[in-house]
Amino acid sequence: MNIKTLDAADNDFGQALSDLLAWDTIEDASINQAVLDIIEAVRQQGDNALLAYTQEFDQWPATVSDLIVGRQQLEAAWNNLSEEQSAALTTAADRIRDYAEYQKMQSWDFVDEFGNTLGQKITAVERVGVYVPGGKAAYPSSVLMNVIPAKVAGVAEIVMVTPTPKGELNQLVLAAAWLAGVDKVIRIGGAQAVAALAYGTKTVPAVDKIVGPGNIFVATAKKMVFGQVGIDMVAGPSEILIVCDGKTNPDWIAMDLFSQAEHDENAQSILISLDADFIDAVKRSMSNLLPTMERTDVIEASLESRGGFIYAQTNEQAIEIINKIAPEHLELSVENAEEWVDEIKHAGAIFMGRYTPEALGDYCAGPNHVLPTSGTARFSSPLGVYDFQKRTSIINCSQSGASELVDTASILARGEALTAHAKSAEYRKLTH
Repeated sequence: MNIKTLDAADNDFGQALSDLLAWDTIEDASINQAVLDIIEAVRQQGDNALLAYTQEFDQWPATVSDLIVGRQQLEAAWNNLSEEQSAALTTAADRIRDYAEYQKMQSWDFVDEFGNTLGQKITAVERVGVYVPGGKAAYPSSVLMNVIPAKVAGVAEIVMVTPTPKGELNQLVLAAAWLAGVDKVIRIGGAQAVAALAYGTKTVPAVDKIVGPGNIFVATAKKMVFGQVGIDMVAGPSEILIVCDGKTNPDWIAMDLFSQAEHDENAQSILISLDADFIDAVKRSMSNLLPTMERTDVIEASLESRGGFIYAQTNEQAIEIINKIAPEHLELSVENAEEWVDEIKHAGAIFMGRYTPEALGDYCAGPNHVLPTSGTARFSSPLGVYDFQKRTSIINCSQSGASELVDTASILARGEALTAHAKSAEYRKLTH
C-alpha cells in the first residue's frame, strides 16, 4: 500500500497536513436539487411519494400497511436471537444506559438579592425521529446509541425509520429497536424518510428532532429540514487518530487503523508515532494482516486515499497536531496516557492506554459513538442525553424586585430607541 508519510519537522508540514485532512465538502448541485425535489414531493404527496420512492430506490412494491413494522415483529426478532446475540445487545444497552444516566440535566432556581426567583427548567423533546441505515450498512449499535439517550432524557415517543432494500428486514436491527424501546418503526429511508419525519404524512408523524447516520442524500436532507426540526449533526466520513510511543504491539495498531478504514473508502486513519522505526513496523503489520480482512479492497482504498503516518519528535509536537486535527476518535496508545488529556482541547472521544481500542467505544464501553467529524470537535460534542433535553429560563419578579430592576431596563431600552420596552418596565415601578 502507498500511504502518505509526513514528518512534523519538515518546513512544509503544515500544508502537507492540511492536504491530508482536506475533505471535499463542496455541495453537489445535482444532489441538492434531487433532495429538494424529494422533500417537496413528500410535502405535497405524503404517503404516495413514500411508496413511489420505496419502489424506485428500495425496489419493492410496498403498500402503506407494509411500511409499518408491528410491535409483534419487533418482539419476534428479539425472541429469535441467539443467546449470544441477545446477551451482547443487553450488555451494550445496559452500559450505554448507565453512562447516559450521568448526563441528565436537572432544573434549578435561586432567589436574588431583590427577592426575584430565577432559574432553568429542563424538559425533554417530545418526539424524536431516529434514522437507521439499512441493507448492508445495518447497524444495531446505532439503534442503541441513538435511542437509549433519548429514552433516558424522557422523550415521550421515538419513531425509527430504516430502509429495507428489496423488502428485506434486518432482524438484528429490529431486535435492537425492541430492546431500546422504540415506539414506532417505519420501513422507509433516504431523503424521503427525513422529509417525512420533518413534515409528517398520514403514516409518519412529524417529529421535533432527527438523529442518526446516513448517506449523502440523508445528510443533505437533514441540512435542508433543519429549522423545521432539530438535527444532531451533519457527519462526515469516520476517522481515527492514533498516537503511539512505539511500545504497543504494531499488529494492534495496524488493526485499529483498519477498524476505521473498513467503514468506507472516504474514512480516514492516521497514526502519529514518536518512533520512526515503529511506523515501519506498523507498515509491515498492515501488509501481513490486510489479506486476512474481509473488506480488503475498501480498507486499501481508504488508506491509500486518506490514510497517513506522521512522525513527531516530542509529546508537545504530537499534542499540537492532535488539536489541529480535532479527531472524531483519538487513541492514546502511550505510557501514562492520562497525563496527555489536560492538553488535548479538541477530540470527539479519547481512548486512553494500550488496552482501549476504539472498537470498544463503538459497541459497549458506554459513551456514545455518535461523534463530531471533520474537525467539528472544535465546537461540538458527542450525542448525549443533553441533545434530547431543552432548557427554559424561569423569571419570577416580586413587586419590590421588579421595582429594583426597572431603571436599568428603562435606560437600556431607551438607549436602543425601544420606548414601549422602557414604558412596559416603568409601569411596574413601585410608587410611593
